[in-house]
Amino acid sequence: MLVRTIVIYFLMIVCAVAFHEHTFAVWELRELLIERQLNLWELLEQLKYVTDEQRAVVYTEIEHMKSEIMAIVDQLLAHDRSQHP
Repeated sequence: MLVRTIVIYFLMIVCAVAFHEHTFAVWELRELLIERQLNLWELLEQLKYVTDEQRAVVYTEIEHMKSEIMAIVDQLLAHDRSQHP
């Protein structure tokens, strides 16, 4: 029983550390990246049916999504570079 408890605590510690300093931050950034990519796809789908007046707004939102995606990718690369110099 004691051995099982020690093994479970050991596994919990290993999972918490996960051999990477920024594991949660990277996971969170990847989640944001997926979210922004889905938003971009939705905006691209909107181009199929928007009016000409709305098209300019959608183009602006697409540019905004592109800049957010690039910022997230830059942050992911910075995390990777800090872990693997």
